Amino acid sequence: MSNQQSTTRDERFSHGLEVLRRVDGEAGQRVIDSLADISPELGHQIVAWGFGEIYDRPGLAPRDRQLVTLGMLTALGGCEAQLEVHVNAALNVGLTPEQIVEALLHSAGYCGFPRALNATFVAKKVFAERGLLPVGEQPAREEPPATSA
Repeated sequence: MSNQQSTTRDERFSHGLEVLRRVDGEAGQRVIDSLADISPELGHQIVAWGFGEIYDRPGLAPRDRQLVTLGMLTALGGCEAQLEVHVNAALNVGLTPEQIVEALLHSAGYCGFPRALNATFVAKKVFAERGLLPVGEQPAREEPPATSA
């Protein structure tokens, strides 16, 4: 039996909670707390499985996991509350506001302008709360050099 399989339910939850706090900070804890009176089991599974088992896997760095998460939540649409948590998490794990904005801009080509706009406005709210507005100047597109005939 592997070490992972021999851990108790409480140990898996404790490990997941460490990962959750490292990534999502207080925002993640608030989500779990908000489930206490309606579905504490969902909160347990998010922590133990989502963060303790999936999020803590070594195959992707935390910043890369957040980029993937931002893209998926944007594409799904209707996930603005979760996007708010994960924009904060993306900042917590080292993504810059400029990188987050670029990822959301990139998503427009795959999931449409309305969803990219909704996600960008969530990011704007988070950036405002953290004193990160305005986001730095985005580079202008360079025109190709004119060729002489």
